[in-house]
Amino acid sequence: MSKLKANPTLTVIKPGPLSLIQDFGRFGVAHLGLTQGGPVDDYSYSWANYLLGNTVNQAALEITLGQCVLKVDFDCEMAICGGDLQATLDGSPLDNWSSFQAFKGQLLSFGLPKNGLRAYLAVKGGFDVPLTLNSCSTVTREKIGGLTQDGQPCQKGQKISFTQHDLSTPFKALSVTFRYKPDYNLPVNLRVIEGYQSELFSESAKETFYNAQYIVDQNSNRMGYRLNGKPVTSPDSSLLSEGIALGAIQIPQDGQPIVLLNDRQTIGGYPKVGCVARIDLPRLAQAKPGHEISFSKGERLGLQDLWCQWAKFFGY
Repeated sequence: MSKLKANPTLTVIKPGPLSLIQDFGRFGVAHLGLTQGGPVDDYSYSWANYLLGNTVNQAALEITLGQCVLKVDFDCEMAICGGDLQATLDGSPLDNWSSFQAFKGQLLSFGLPKNGLRAYLAVKGGFDVPLTLNSCSTVTREKIGGLTQDGQPCQKGQKISFTQHDLSTPFKALSVTFRYKPDYNLPVNLRVIEGYQSELFSESAKETFYNAQYIVDQNSNRMGYRLNGKPVTSPDSSLLSEGIALGAIQIPQDGQPIVLLNDRQTIGGYPKVGCVARIDLPRLAQAKPGHEISFSKGERLGLQDLWCQWAKFFGY
């Protein structure tokens, strides 16, 4: 009798506070009230797949705040990028922003964040996860995507399947050069592309917005980052709800900015001064509560060109 082919998996021993399966996101469904999801730090996510030779849309694991333990059930090649969550393999430290090999029975563990907030774990060939509306991205608020397709984060005892790959050739670890590794502990300046509603804000309100220092509020998540600082006077006008772009900066009546991220609502009516440049959003997504944030006015064409260079490099 022929032997059954093994199904390569990782077993979740300890899921941590929030470990989510993510691919690049769910698009073309906003009219159904569904948001895009996907990695809030798509820069780190893309590097993790790139180091393994994966296509850009391969499913990876977004691990927030660490404290996650995974058992390797099958020999494999993986990569970790993003926040430094003090990852170890059988107790030996792993280099962040690098690929590595792991073998059956080994334990991959993540500690508390040392630099940044979120790490991205990719496996060669990608995790083999069912799709919901053409994406496996987990959106807990909408109860969609993920391992069980109901938006649940990874749970203890679950097995995450991946594509079997050949490890017979000599292995050489690849790493991201220091030039492209962000230091997430530094203050963050976000460049803003102003939208048409910026005309509703007074000059003094915009002066406050661009000169104030903000800190990340405790109530920040994948839906949006709430910031605390000197209040920005919000326009006293009634606005119709409209579609909300990734990175939109809402200014509600309390004057405290909210930057909307991947799990944002699809429509909203708060006044928006503009959008954070797409290339700056990954830095915000790695900021912890209490982190210092400032804004500066950006030039749209230059920022678009910069982001397109990265998009072309990664193969978006």
